[in-house]
Amino acid sequence: MGLGREYWREVVGILGEVIPVYDRVNSWISLGRDAGHRARGVRGRVGPGDAVLDAGSGFGNMSGAAREACAGGRPPRITMCDPLLPMLRRAAARGGPPAALSCGVFEFMPFRDGRFDAVLCGYSLRDAIDLRGAISELHRVLGEGGRLVIVDLGKPDGALARAGVSAYLRYAVPLLASAAGGRRLGPKFAALHGTFRRWPTNGRLEAMLLERFSSVEFETDLLGGAIMVAARK
Repeated sequence: MGLGREYWREVVGILGEVIPVYDRVNSWISLGRDAGHRARGVRGRVGPGDAVLDAGSGFGNMSGAAREACAGGRPPRITMCDPLLPMLRRAAARGGPPAALSCGVFEFMPFRDGRFDAVLCGYSLRDAIDLRGAISELHRVLGEGGRLVIVDLGKPDGALARAGVSAYLRYAVPLLASAAGGRRLGPKFAALHGTFRRWPTNGRLEAMLLERFSSVEFETDLLGGAIMVAARK
């Protein structure tokens, strides 16, 4: 389960093209809830001074949510890892608190075993080449008691809700993305529907995580079309 190598290359190519409008479009197509979902995902799961990996980091929005969650205490020690160097360069150009930057993919994390207290995946794990392999690697780089936090699109278990989310991604998202990102780049967000089709249902994802992790907390929003998940090693 996952995108597979060929489709992954296509999706990563699209992500590279939409960098200039990425954040703005994501806010629109999430109905303005993306930042709130990230905050819900990390709340109580990242502590002051924690070693944190933002996996599939993009510009570092999950890193920002982690810092906000620790405001007033010691900031977390953040490493951002993404397969796209332009994303990491954009993150570095934004300034702000320093983070270590690394280029890599979920299936081959360039870190030692047990390196992190928390691993964060914000709207990124859905783009794994091999989802089961990615989960295994994220588990490997977490220390005992570490937390994996996933904030992403959800795929409802119920057929009716699943069809509704699918229709939204297939028909409404390209229109919203075009309004937010322009007629040249906006339509490229139609690729979200392709990644949704290859993404497991919420129940199946929870079961996959429980193959590796000792416990899983699973929250949903937007009729199950958005998920905030925390898995403990």
